[in-house]
Amino acid sequence: MSPRARRPLRVALIGWGAISRRVAELLADAQGSRDTAIVAIGIRSVARASQTPAGATLITDPGQLAGLELDLVVEAAGREAVAIWGEASLRAAPAFAVASASALADTALLERLLVTAEACGSQLILPPGALAGIDAIAAASALPLDEVVHSIVKPPAAWRGTPAEEMIALDALTAPTTFFAGSAREAAMRFPQNANVAVISALAGIGLELTRIELVADPDTTTNSHRLSASGAFGRLSVAIENRPLTGNPKSSEIAALSLVRAIRNRISPLAR
Repeated sequence: MSPRARRPLRVALIGWGAISRRVAELLADAQGSRDTAIVAIGIRSVARASQTPAGATLITDPGQLAGLELDLVVEAAGREAVAIWGEASLRAAPAFAVASASALADTALLERLLVTAEACGSQLILPPGALAGIDAIAAASALPLDEVVHSIVKPPAAWRGTPAEEMIALDALTAPTTFFAGSAREAAMRFPQNANVAVISALAGIGLELTRIELVADPDTTTNSHRLSASGAFGRLSVAIENRPLTGNPKSSEIAALSLVRAIRNRISPLAR
């Protein structure tokens, strides 16, 4: 029996910033890249877009997703974009992958997206982003979890332009300094770019209120690091990852783009991993 012909996976990217550009670059360089087609890019202004993938339609209205025969919509445009594009994406495609997980700290928005996904038979996907060990925490949450603590450690420069500037003197630091300790919900709402992943660790485990987040500025590091610890009926977990900052956006990490590429490739690969 001859194998069935399969058309390329039709993907729409929401946003054309550093992460989306890197995703497109990695997909173009990947072996078997012909299995994936970026058919649309959702942006605020067509005039500002440049060097977009050949054949990709630039759209500015979520309603334009309809009729594109999409297999997947991938958001990497910031917290506000999830509310603007989310429901239309779930109606237009079988799956909507969210990179700006901090948006889901809004309980009402998360509920709307889940209701839409259920009504349309689609799926809201939350990739692990810059984190390691999320699969283990999600699996462990099938039994009671006692504690999840997530420390986010970045160089002072990565915290510029955030409330951290009002909490500590970033330029005067001589040692690692914890300037925030609180719930995942508060961290994600106050630091949506830097603590975006707080929502990922929280939704994988014991939720936005019970997951504890520590934000640290370290003058001696050049990486964006995450340290996760969890304990519960499953046992104990401790995992750390040191990420290279993403070129063009030091608040994010290279692996954040790689995580989205994995989510895309897993929709078509014979081996999902």
